[in-house]
Amino acid sequence: MPDYGHVLQFGTFVTPTNRPAESPVLLAQLSERLGFDLVTFQDHPYQPGFLDTWTLLSWVGAQTERIHISGNVINLPLRPPAVLARAAASLDLLTDGRFDLGLGAGGFWDPIAAMGGRRLTPGQAVDALSEAIDVLRGTWDGDRRDRFVVDGDYYAIDGAKRGPRPRHDIPIWLGAAKPRMLRLVGTKADGWLPSFAWLPVADMPAANARIDDAAAEAGREPREIRRLLNIGGAFTDRPGRPFEGPAKKWVDDLLPLVLEHGFSTFILAGDDPTAMQRFAEEVAPALRTAVDRERGKRGTTSGPSRSALALSRRTTGIDYDGLPESLRARAVEPGDFDYGDVRNTYLRGGAPGLVLRPRDASEVVEALAFAREQGVALAIRSGGHGISGRSTNSGGIVIDVGALNSIEVVDAESRLVRLGAGARWMNVARALGEHGWALSSGDYGGVGVGGLATAGGIGWLVREHGLTIDHLRSVEVVLADGRIVHASEEENADLFWAMRGAGANFGIAISFEFEVDEVGEVGWAQLVFDASDTAEFLTAWGAAVEAAPRDLTSFVIVSGASRGGGPVAHVMSMVDSSDPDTIIDRLQPFAQAAPLLQQSVQLTDYAAVMANATEGPHAGRGEPIFHSALLRHITPEFAAAATRFLASGATSFFQIRSVGGAVSDVDADATAYAHRSAGFSLAVVGSNSTVMDAAWAQLREHFDGLYLSFETGLGDHLVADAFPPSTLARLRSLKGKYDPSNVFTDNFNIAPAVGEG
Repeated sequence: MPDYGHVLQFGTFVTPTNRPAESPVLLAQLSERLGFDLVTFQDHPYQPGFLDTWTLLSWVGAQTERIHISGNVINLPLRPPAVLARAAASLDLLTDGRFDLGLGAGGFWDPIAAMGGRRLTPGQAVDALSEAIDVLRGTWDGDRRDRFVVDGDYYAIDGAKRGPRPRHDIPIWLGAAKPRMLRLVGTKADGWLPSFAWLPVADMPAANARIDDAAAEAGREPREIRRLLNIGGAFTDRPGRPFEGPAKKWVDDLLPLVLEHGFSTFILAGDDPTAMQRFAEEVAPALRTAVDRERGKRGTTSGPSRSALALSRRTTGIDYDGLPESLRARAVEPGDFDYGDVRNTYLRGGAPGLVLRPRDASEVVEALAFAREQGVALAIRSGGHGISGRSTNSGGIVIDVGALNSIEVVDAESRLVRLGAGARWMNVARALGEHGWALSSGDYGGVGVGGLATAGGIGWLVREHGLTIDHLRSVEVVLADGRIVHASEEENADLFWAMRGAGANFGIAISFEFEVDEVGEVGWAQLVFDASDTAEFLTAWGAAVEAAPRDLTSFVIVSGASRGGGPVAHVMSMVDSSDPDTIIDRLQPFAQAAPLLQQSVQLTDYAAVMANATEGPHAGRGEPIFHSALLRHITPEFAAAATRFLASGATSFFQIRSVGGAVSDVDADATAYAHRSAGFSLAVVGSNSTVMDAAWAQLREHFDGLYLSFETGLGDHLVADAFPPSTLARLRSLKGKYDPSNVFTDNFNIAPAVGEG
C-alpha cells in the first residue's frame, strides 16, 4: 500500500488509574515535556479502578499547555452523542484547540448493559456510530442556520440548537477492525485507530484497501484519512518480537508500517516513564529521519491539506495552487473549518473565495500582488466591523490585516504611539490608559484601527480633541504597485493628505503613528428620555450640545414609537473631567429637553467605556442598509422631518453624533475629510431598501455632506456627497498618481482622473 505522506506524529496511551503513585496526570505532563504530540486514555466507565476518562481529560487539559488529548477510544454507548458533541467542543475551546476525538462503537456489551447502556449487535453498533458522527458534526457546525435534524434509528435530533463551535476542526478517529467499521472510517471519519496487538500486519493491506475504496466511493481522497496505531513493547538489549529490542530495532519495525501500510501516528501504550523517554529521544527522531530519507528517494508527496469536499468549494477564477508559500498556512478557503470565522463582518454576511491573513508588511505585499493577478473583487479588512460592508465580498479575495495588531509607545514625552492597522480600539484604549492617555476613536471597541483611521473617527472625545485622523502624524502604506511608503507632512505629503479621509482608495495602511492626548478620569452618562415630542427633544438636545463647552461630547439614539409606548431617546455623553460638579453641570441642560426616565452617571476612564466588545469572530448576516449624513445644526425643520422619518417605520436604528468643536478648528482643505463645519453626524439603519430610500429622500435637503463609514449605498453621487468638488478633484488626481489601475475600487471608489498617472 502507498505511503499517504502525512507528517509523523507520536503519542502516549496512559492507563487512567486512580492510584496517586501512578498518576495519569503526571504521565501526561511528562509526555508533553518529552515532546509527544498526543496523550490518550482508554474509556471504560465500568472499571471501578479507573478515573472517569472525560473528567481526567478535562483535568489533563488544564494541567498541560501544548499536547493534544484524546480518548482511546471514547465509549459511545455510554456517552450520548448530542451531549458528547458539546462536551468535546467545550473541552476543545478550553484547551485552545487541543482535543481530538478517538471514538469506538462499544463492544463490551455486558458491562455496558449493566450500566444501563443499550446492548447492540455488531451491525447495529456500526449504524449507531454512523448516526452519532452525523450528530457530532451537525452540532459543531455552528455557522449553519437551518433546522438541525438527524432522523436516526438510534440517535434522533429534532431542532436542537447547534454549537458551541469547537476551537479547531476536531478530528474523529475510529477504533475499527471489521469490514463495516472500516468502510465507515472511509466514508465519514478523519482517522483509523487500530491497535497492533489485534491487527496482524498481513491484514493491513486489505483493511487499508477497504477504507480507501469507501473513501473514493464517498467522493473523498483516501489520503485525507490519517492512520494511527497503538503499539506496545519493551526496550531490551536483544531483538525479539516486534517492538522488543533496542531503539534501532523499534525504528526498523516502524519504518515499513509508514512506507508500506500508511501509518503516520504511533501511540505508545504503557505507563513506564523510562520507556516513554527512550521512545521520545531515541525512536521518534530516528524514525523521522529514516522516513524523510525514504520519501526523498521515492518522491513521495504530502497528503492534501484540504479535503476533497473543501477543494470542491473553491471559487472559479482564483488560482489557489499559485498562492505564495508564505501565505498558505493562514489562508482560509470556503471549505475550511475556519471559514465561518472570517467570511462575515460585524453586521454583514459575506462569501469570499479566499481570505488572506498576512502577518507582516512583506506578506501584505505578497497578498496584494497575488490578489491583483486574480482579477476578482478585492476587499481590505482590519477589525471587521465594516458597517459600510466593504471589508467582505462574494467570490472575491479579502486581505485581512488583523494580525498586524501591535501597540507601542514610540516617544513617551511627546505621547507618540505606533498602532498596527489590525489592532482594535478597545485594546488601544486599554494600553494608552496605562499611561493616562487616550485617543478619540469611535464609540465601539471592536472596530479596527485601519478602517477608522483612514476615514475620520467620530468618537467620545471628538468635540474637545477632534477626529482620530487629526492626531495622525504618519502612516505606512502598501501601494497598489506593491511599494511600501511612509506618508507624513514631510514625506509623500499629498498621499498623507488623502489617507486622512479617503485612505481606502489609495492603498493598504499597515501602521499609523498618532500623537495622543492626556486624558484621566471622565464622566460617563447614559440617560433615557421620553421623546414623545421627538422634534422638540431633538431640537433641544442639539441646542444643548452646541452650547456646551467642548469637554462634553454627546450621542443620541432615538427609537420610533412602539406598541405600548412612544419614542424613547437614549443619550450617551462623555465629559472630559474628573470633577463631579463639572460633570453634573455639563449634563444639566439635557434635563430640560424632555422627561427623564432613567439615568446612570459614573466616574470612570475612557478605556472602560471602550471595553464594550469581544475579541471573537464576527457573525453578521444579510445585507443591512445604512445611510449617513452630516448636518450643520439640528434645526426645527430637520427635527420635524426626522420625526416623520422615524414614524414611517423605515428605520430600526437612528443615531446622531455630535461633531463640531475641535473638528471645526481644522481647515477644510487640510485633510481629505473636508466637511469640517458639520456639527452633527446622522446614521440610520433599515432592511427594506425601497422603503428606506424613499423615506431618506425626504431628509436630503437638510444634509451638508456624508461620512463614509456609515453608508452602504453605492454610486458616484454618494462619493460627491462625501467630498466637496475641489476635494474630489484633488483626490481623483492623486488616485491617478498612486493607483492608476484603480486596484482599490470597492470602497466608495474614486476614479482616477483621465490622463493622470
